[in-house]
Amino acid sequence: MSGELLREGYTTGSCAAAAAKAAARAIQGEMITTTVILSPQGQAITVPIDSVQVTPEGGYACVIKDGGDDPDITHGTKIIVHVKLTNQIDICLQAGSGVGIVTKPGLSVPVGQPAINPGPRLMIERALREVLPRDQGAIVTISVPNGKELAKKTLNPTLGIEGGISIIGTTGIVKPMSEEAFKNSLTPQISVVRALGYEDIVFVPGRIGQDVAIEKLKLPAELVVQTSNFIGHMLEQAVRLGMKRVLLIGHLGKLAKVAAGVFHTHNRVADARMETLGAYAAACGASQAAVKAILACTTTEAAITIIAQYKLQSVYQVIASRASIRAQRYVFGDLTVGTVVVTLAGEILAADEIAQDIGGALGWNIKSL
Repeated sequence: MSGELLREGYTTGSCAAAAAKAAARAIQGEMITTTVILSPQGQAITVPIDSVQVTPEGGYACVIKDGGDDPDITHGTKIIVHVKLTNQIDICLQAGSGVGIVTKPGLSVPVGQPAINPGPRLMIERALREVLPRDQGAIVTISVPNGKELAKKTLNPTLGIEGGISIIGTTGIVKPMSEEAFKNSLTPQISVVRALGYEDIVFVPGRIGQDVAIEKLKLPAELVVQTSNFIGHMLEQAVRLGMKRVLLIGHLGKLAKVAAGVFHTHNRVADARMETLGAYAAACGASQAAVKAILACTTTEAAITIIAQYKLQSVYQVIASRASIRAQRYVFGDLTVGTVVVTLAGEILAADEIAQDIGGALGWNIKSL
């Protein structure tokens, strides 16, 4: 696709707003196939309508979610809206099948409310106000037929959103390959932990660290937050949201990068794993042969074998300590960070003193493992 413009798509919020407008038009006798809605920023967005009909209780419309050239898990999903007119001025949004309900504080939507974010709420209300008489309101029910299954592949269970997906979108448009959007989807995890009253939080880059944190160390699951490759971004957000201490638990391959000052850990951004292991192994007394053997490895799991062969296991403690130091430096000392380094199989290789302090406060005893 080199040289071609990537096609933009619609957010679930845009789909819901367009379907709501089409359903309201159906009540008035107009069966439309496309409609124009406004983004929260006032941009006009044209959305195709898949189906529309009048029902005994009002109007029905369906929009097929189109993620453009950056489709997420909701791409191709039906977003269905039923609109029932009322004599009240208010527009009331309800979660139908497949749309989640917020059960934990700290998100932009209050506990007990449908997981329909502020941007989509504004878009839906604007769309209906264009169509409805001034003295009428509506009950708007949004459904996503396969939303309950889709939600299992999102962060919603971690965020305390139960029963389905969220209706989201800050601009109404899906920007292809948007790294920023992915980072923004990770941040609310921190808000939830903070709203529960905690100032300590556990960051895990992926499933390996998560399993060690919850299953092996028995840390509270509500404190464990996924960072993906965006460790630096999540550290910054932890500061912004008032966290005080971070326990970083992850695979040697990820945390060796952090020890080298790499805070976006995708391998196409930076990869200093072997060089970092080799340098610190040398500082721990490794021979030239040992360093060369480490540098020749293609994975850190392979390097673990070399490190054991040359009895250089003390390097793991150095990596853990250096990752903590670099993380604290990254946020200018506004967080206290401790690090736990693990293998692919979940074996704990090292935990620095700060990690043991934080872990102890959270109810573990890593020395007994």
